[in-house]
Amino acid sequence: MVDKMASFGHALLRRRVLDCSGEETRFARCLSTLDLVALGVGSTLGAGVYVLAGEVAREKAGPAIILCFLVAALSSMLAGLCYAEFGARVPKTGSAYLYSYVTVGEIWAFITGWNLILSYVIGTASVGRAWSSTFDNLVEQKISTFFRASMAMKVPGKVLAEYPDLFALILILLLTGLLAFGVSESALVNKIFTGINLIVLGFVIISGFVKGNTANWNLTYEDFVNDTNITEPELVESTFGSGGFAPFGFGGILSGAATCFYAFVGFDCIATTSEEAKNPMRSIPVGIVASLLICFFAYFGVSAALTLMMPYYKLNTQSPLPEAFSYVGWAPARYIVAVGSLCALSTSLLGSMFPMPRVIYAMAEDGLLFRSLSRMNKRTKTPLLATVVSGIVAALMAFLFDLAALVDLMSIGTLLAYSLVAVCVPLLPWLPLFSIFVNIYLMMQLDVATWCRFTVWMGVGFAIYFGYGIRNSTEGMNSSLRKYEPALQNKSPIYIGGEESEVEGISP
Repeated sequence: MVDKMASFGHALLRRRVLDCSGEETRFARCLSTLDLVALGVGSTLGAGVYVLAGEVAREKAGPAIILCFLVAALSSMLAGLCYAEFGARVPKTGSAYLYSYVTVGEIWAFITGWNLILSYVIGTASVGRAWSSTFDNLVEQKISTFFRASMAMKVPGKVLAEYPDLFALILILLLTGLLAFGVSESALVNKIFTGINLIVLGFVIISGFVKGNTANWNLTYEDFVNDTNITEPELVESTFGSGGFAPFGFGGILSGAATCFYAFVGFDCIATTSEEAKNPMRSIPVGIVASLLICFFAYFGVSAALTLMMPYYKLNTQSPLPEAFSYVGWAPARYIVAVGSLCALSTSLLGSMFPMPRVIYAMAEDGLLFRSLSRMNKRTKTPLLATVVSGIVAALMAFLFDLAALVDLMSIGTLLAYSLVAVCVPLLPWLPLFSIFVNIYLMMQLDVATWCRFTVWMGVGFAIYFGYGIRNSTEGMNSSLRKYEPALQNKSPIYIGGEESEVEGISP
């Protein structure tokens, strides 16, 4: 009994033995450093800058949203440094999953990989819904009005969205086809859309500071009452808070930071390109750090411009930037912003979808998920089945679930994955510990419903691992072979496949 328990514990904690020097990649090495920076920026600057900023500023932080992005950026930068360190040391596909497998063991690697899949699937679904919402705003809510009237989903507890998002479903399936077609084509489309996105964001920041009013960062109770005619204490408390720069206090800033962390999810997709980058040892660390810095300055500038242009309690939570330009009298600019946001959300969608099948491929190749998911297309050199399956799952989630519920569930899974990477990293001891502390603190800010959904997701994952993965692990099979290797080495060359001349020299 004791031996069985010891063997079971050893199986849970076995580490993958990695030999990068002798392994040929099945992927095509075609991505430059610029491609990786564009991939990181494109996947990050999407729903966070065009949609999430309005929601957090209105409901959680007010003008102090710039501090929310600062706290979230700090946490992401700490995690990014950990990823950069491992990306240079372990240039193989798998990202945080592989890093955990090499350093802390199989069960922790599975937990990390399973949470990364959650992060990427929900990231894809939420950005798909954000794209649909932005386009709907361009056509004056005609799409949502039609679906609410004809296909409303009235489920108690806000488990599902108000209506099924058919537009998001179709969009995700189309981009799944593009990713299945090849990496080079996807990277080119991503660079074009990312360039347009950065130009539009520069326009937003400059315009916001030109048309903004610093009085919107110091609003009083009298300003709110005169503007809205609302005097009921409960409505004032929930809508206006206490006024000023941080109307919902320090708690609102921390709660907003936990949600804003979602806005920085995306840089880790760079770490999944290790076998597709031309020079992964240099390109991955540079790509991660550069993309995080660019994204932070963009988020900081846009959120400041947004709250300067318009009182935070009037912000449109679905499409804040076009509405803000209409508010300051620059109505035509809302169409420029809307087009830019569609480009940004397209790159963010590609960035969310790109790493998803690669993590699934790495786990399937290691035997922790079903091996059929590791099949590669010989012509495009992409994990075709993993791409199609993950795209369909993400499309269905976008079709059925609401953006807010998806974002919080994504944040908790990503924060846990980042914490496990920090445990693995061989940097100075204080950096991983500080990163873990910040990540766990942000996780504690999320609500009970999010934790319940997360528990269900982990339950499904453990059922797969203990029902399939632990028995089919490639590392488990290899460790069994390594166990008997010393005995085989003591045998005659005929037993171990010696040189032909040696075998011929042995006669009966």
